[in-house]
Amino acid sequence: MTASDDVLAGWTRAPFTGAGITHEVLYRGSGPGVVLVPEIPGATPAVMALANRLVAAGFRVAVPSVIGVPGRPPTGVALAGAIGRLCVSREFAAFSRRADRPVAAFLRDLARALHEECGGPGVGVIGMCFSGGFALAAAAEPAVLAPVLSQPAMPAPIGAGRAATGLSPNEAGIVADRARSDGLCALGLRFTADRGVPAERFAAMERLLGRGWRAFEIDSEPGNPHGIDPRSHSVLTDPSAEVPGHPTQLANDAVVAFLRERLMSGS
Repeated sequence: MTASDDVLAGWTRAPFTGAGITHEVLYRGSGPGVVLVPEIPGATPAVMALANRLVAAGFRVAVPSVIGVPGRPPTGVALAGAIGRLCVSREFAAFSRRADRPVAAFLRDLARALHEECGGPGVGVIGMCFSGGFALAAAAEPAVLAPVLSQPAMPAPIGAGRAATGLSPNEAGIVADRARSDGLCALGLRFTADRGVPAERFAAMERLLGRGWRAFEIDSEPGNPHGIDPRSHSVLTDPSAEVPGHPTQLANDAVVAFLRERLMSGS
């Protein structure tokens, strides 16, 4: 068994086609559905460790391999390949602000299918880094009740992009209306010193969602009490995410609590 096989042990694989796009999806667990969209460069061992924690917490988790090779460690070659694909793929061609992205439509279709499989009130979608904003875009689908945006780093935080949500006008309108009318809530996570996810972006999310926006921000400024590196970026897959009492472990707990609140009736 290879290291990659070991990371993926217990997961089943199946192709899924949505919005005219087909990707392999990894499935495991039982309970309410959660779509976990990997960060660059893909479903790395750290991403799959997060997926397994969600399974252990009582969720049916679907990990779409929208980029990279599942189980592959985040090497320089893997990072370069993933970034190159983002630059040329039509699926992600909407990194320009206020444009529809085909991959977001794919994720909405996947979320709807997972909800049909799992039942219950709805599903969650977790996006991280380049895929962070996709979780909120997915909430244009009514089945998505619990979008989680971990370090949403796109669009690039340059100029007006610092306060950009990355949603198309249509997506933004639907999501804002759901927040007002249906009680949609979204959870956002970031390190406070992360230049890739400026405070202006979270402020824009709050303006869009109002009381439906919940922020979990971890102090990473120089001299912070936990000694967190100011360059820290990935909240849920941080190496300290399983260290009891560490802020990133508490962030993982907050995500599970949010998903249970939104997806488990009577919990």
